[in-house]
Amino acid sequence: MVGGATGAAGVAFGWLAGTGMQLQQAELLLPATTFALLASGLIAAAASLRFHAASHTVALVTLMLASAALGFASTDLRAAWRLQHTLPAALEGVDLWVTGTVADLPRAGAGGLRFELQAEQATADGTSVAVPARLSLGWYGDPADDPAFGGSEPALRAGQRWRLPLRLRQPHGSFNPHGFDYELYLFERGIGAVGTVRVRPDALPQLLQDGAAHPLARLREALRDGIRTRIADPAAAGVVAALAIGDQASIDRAGWDVFRTTGVSHLVSISGLHVTMVAWLVGVLVLRLWRQSPALMLWLPAPQAARIGGLVAAVGYAALAGFGVPAQRTVGMIATVVLLRAAGLRWPLLAVLLATALVVTWIDPWALMQPGFWLSFGAVALLLASEPAQFRAAAGPTEDGWRQRSGRALRAGLRTQVIATIGLAPLTLVFFQQISVVGFVANLVAIPLVTLLITPLALAGMLLPPLWSVAGWLVQGLMVVLQLLAGWPAALWTAAVAPPWAMAAGLLGGLLAITPLPWRLRLLAMPLMLPLLLPPVVRPPHGAFELVAADIGQGTAVLVRTRQHLLLFDTGPTYSVDSDAGGRVLLPLLRARGEARVDRLMLSHRDADHVGGAAAVLAGIRVDAISSSLADGHPLLSAPNGSAGKPPPHQRCLAGQQWDWDGVRFQVLQPSPLAYADPALKPNAMSCVLRVQGERHSALLTGDIEARQEAALVATLGDALRSDFLMVPHHGSRTSSTADFINTVQPRVAVVQAAYRSRFGHPAPDVVARYAVRGIAVVRSDTCGAFGVDADGGQRCERDAARRYWHWRRDGAQVSGSDSATASTIPPPRPQPIPPNEATTIHAD
Repeated sequence: MVGGATGAAGVAFGWLAGTGMQLQQAELLLPATTFALLASGLIAAAASLRFHAASHTVALVTLMLASAALGFASTDLRAAWRLQHTLPAALEGVDLWVTGTVADLPRAGAGGLRFELQAEQATADGTSVAVPARLSLGWYGDPADDPAFGGSEPALRAGQRWRLPLRLRQPHGSFNPHGFDYELYLFERGIGAVGTVRVRPDALPQLLQDGAAHPLARLREALRDGIRTRIADPAAAGVVAALAIGDQASIDRAGWDVFRTTGVSHLVSISGLHVTMVAWLVGVLVLRLWRQSPALMLWLPAPQAARIGGLVAAVGYAALAGFGVPAQRTVGMIATVVLLRAAGLRWPLLAVLLATALVVTWIDPWALMQPGFWLSFGAVALLLASEPAQFRAAAGPTEDGWRQRSGRALRAGLRTQVIATIGLAPLTLVFFQQISVVGFVANLVAIPLVTLLITPLALAGMLLPPLWSVAGWLVQGLMVVLQLLAGWPAALWTAAVAPPWAMAAGLLGGLLAITPLPWRLRLLAMPLMLPLLLPPVVRPPHGAFELVAADIGQGTAVLVRTRQHLLLFDTGPTYSVDSDAGGRVLLPLLRARGEARVDRLMLSHRDADHVGGAAAVLAGIRVDAISSSLADGHPLLSAPNGSAGKPPPHQRCLAGQQWDWDGVRFQVLQPSPLAYADPALKPNAMSCVLRVQGERHSALLTGDIEARQEAALVATLGDALRSDFLMVPHHGSRTSSTADFINTVQPRVAVVQAAYRSRFGHPAPDVVARYAVRGIAVVRSDTCGAFGVDADGGQRCERDAARRYWHWRRDGAQVSGSDSATASTIPPPRPQPIPPNEATTIHAD
């Protein structure tokens, strides 16, 4: 059998390839197929033993194929097991009593607490039911109104055992192009349901036992509380907690924005650098103490004892910090080196790196889907490919003094930073569509300060708590410097998502730039990276437009893009005090599409689910003009716009307004001037209504208009309302979508933007049926994700186009009202209108 470093590297490469292929599947294999693949892998592994004598190459290839089959099959089996432990649909929204222990640090946020519960048992109406073992829960509301605690904060702590009244639902998140995959995040953590604590006078939570389980989580929480007690500044305390115990949730949104802009986010998480430093320090201490005892050295050589001590310290620190991917990678590498040295073997570092990647993905196959995996392993691989600095330093004369050694260390550090900055820039652009222009300077300041001072003080504070205060002062000083750098013009370079060929070229360019090759070859790096820095963006032709109805939960947010202009119709809801659809969904979506500005932001009316993300949009991207029905003096009309500072010019929406962009006609259909003079009108009645007409298709954007406004539009405009795509009024509420309105518009597709299991009941079943009976396909954002219309009229449901097996689904149906109509099907012919005297009742919402 192929052995040594070559064989190990082949096994690791095959395993990673097989695992990566499995992660691209929309569906799991049939069990029989999975077991057949598993058996094939075992047979191929055994066959490589026989091929070894005949041909090392054949044996190695066979071993790689066997490893790939085993990686694919084992990941498939584990995925199937996890999917079986998802909340049954029948238990969604049901009042449950669940007993379990708080499994991790509760996170205090705006309006309540978030925590994970390790469930032990559950009942519904006194009957035992099966729920997933791990739940992600929220405990919301004002404690003053909470009868369970008499006006005090909920005393929720890690390790406590509770009996809680809950309502659960299956894991489900927003699904937008190039957006954060929340459902993968939950799946990777083994969370089978999310929900809320439902406190009522007749259903009060019961604390059954304090400190019942999870001693490591309790220790982490005690350390976090100690840090917050010692450091008065919450921002500085959050950074120290992140460095000491890996509690990255302690860093607020503003702090993360600064770290991302300056490119130092990797330093405020438990990175491989920190784990290595702890292992090295403990190893040096063990080495010196071990050498004091001849008996111990006879039992075990001091260098070996030091390596084992360093590994134990690394494992302990990584566990205390939550065992993230960078920590896993580092612990795996240290463990591999220790085992190899104990066996008298010296593998090349690249083989060690591949073996470590195998271990990490064996523990967590879905780590391959995380940017942190590729960035952490890529950084080490780049250093190896660029002729490691430590090799060059070792070539220097050993009799040099401290000045020479310090100079070499400084040069090595600068070289490492240059390699990481240039080499990882393409990978960062691939994953995040942005790189920090000031990152090199920021890291030159932050790396030595965080690594040599703040992190050691944060760790030493576990033994001497006053040192946490010193660490907090240093963090405050660092933040001043980073905020200055983040405030520089063009501190962050953003780019659109590049096509695959541009990504491949950019990654090759980054590798060429740092590889010790002749300069003639290395000069190719810049032209190779240019398509990734400035990717080509395809825009609609003259006379056509694209439409994207973003998946933002309960609310409205629609992008309309012509050849040279972009309109954003509404900005979605506010999720919490520090989170909204603008910052969480729209700005990343706009960056991914390569949108540098919004030519017109149209805010239909003042309801929070339509304007909740507007402030974030205005702060994050240039907006040339605002149209709205907002009252004079509304705070959004004076909100500063990006770096310009001053608010964009504002114009009231008025029926009759129209303009032409690139051969596409935009017409405002309501409200009328008289509506602004009527203070009794509800905000919904004031909704701006916009019709967009291109050469190939049209769309009607309606806001939250109700039956009376629909009737007025029908009476005034008649057949001029006809549109291919209709944003269903008021998210499918019973107060809207009258028969006359639907008959007049005659859309091919009706799009509903509503939350999953909306508490308002949107869209109402009878409204959906009203469209279905006319043969109109109803697309819902909760089952479709973001809905897109191409310039030629083609349609796309993001959940269909980018589906993976861990994503939520409801019996495969993606379109309500017509099970046969999905985003991939051609819409039916324009239906014949049903007579307007059809009996349809409009109910109050």
